[in-house]
Amino acid sequence: MSSPARKATQVEKAEAPRRFVFLLLDKFTMINFAGAIEPLRLANHVTGYPVYTWALCGEGGVEKTCSSGATFKLDFGLDEVDREDTILVCGGIEIQKTTTKPVIGWLRREARRGVAIGGLCTGAYALAKAGLLDGKKATIHWENQDGFAEEFEDVKLTKSVFVMDGNRWSTAGGISSIDLMLRIIASDHGEDLANNVADLMIYSTIRTDQDTQRLSIPTRIGVRHPKLSQVIQMMENAIEDPLSPADLAEDVGMSTRQLERLFRRYLNRSPKRYYMELRLQKARNLLMQTDMSVINVALACGFASPSHFSKCYRSHYNTTPYRERGTQGMPSPGIGVRLSI
Repeated sequence: MSSPARKATQVEKAEAPRRFVFLLLDKFTMINFAGAIEPLRLANHVTGYPVYTWALCGEGGVEKTCSSGATFKLDFGLDEVDREDTILVCGGIEIQKTTTKPVIGWLRREARRGVAIGGLCTGAYALAKAGLLDGKKATIHWENQDGFAEEFEDVKLTKSVFVMDGNRWSTAGGISSIDLMLRIIASDHGEDLANNVADLMIYSTIRTDQDTQRLSIPTRIGVRHPKLSQVIQMMENAIEDPLSPADLAEDVGMSTRQLERLFRRYLNRSPKRYYMELRLQKARNLLMQTDMSVINVALACGFASPSHFSKCYRSHYNTTPYRERGTQGMPSPGIGVRLSI
């Protein structure tokens, strides 16, 4: 049965298929891997012949298990690939542990040979750890941005859905790998083919590298109030040096009492409490994602002393920062640890 989309797209058959090599790290997330490989398969389906091929590789060269427990057979281990290949590193949970020395060494070696390399979701961490993103723009899932920014100061971190900086690419995780692959398909074979692939996936809104990964503040909080959104944005941008309620109120042209009423009405908490929750959330991200000392985490989140930080943290999370640091990877009952999706 022929596809109408296939007839609508013409691709030069003489071109050799482009190969993508997926480096699967332990506990990689399925969604970003599937979002990258399926557009390639569908591009072949639409054209009627292979414009893309792919292979799976990984440390050990036998198999890799994703975060949901499914196991994939690998085509080869950390072997040399063709210079014309494109490597896509599929990251997931516990990325610091799964970015091993052999993986870092392999990435550096292939980069020296001129191979294009991209990181999907937390795969960007592996690229940064190997030094492949120094001086370049990159993105990573919003939950990992705090820790990433602290560890890799030479990387120009953005909040984009995906980033292509020369032959180094990165995506924000989730379904953002679809957007990256559609951009690649469009660049390789034209917009028609990319649009047909998107149609087959029922993917109606193709995002670009100008789109940001998080929902807008009004959508996130479920309230459309311009001054409330403005204040929350100011809070998110000033975690290390918190602004006073009086300063926040003055900047949006209202009194402190009006600001209090605004937060109570729409968010059922005071501005001070909401701000504290933002700071503690960043602190928790840093504790779970970096090797920063508890003292440095406290300072990075606007706490003047470790004792005050510990008191606020224990009140909100029912554990201390020190215990949180000691139980990484082992979520407490009722507390979800989400370092990747």
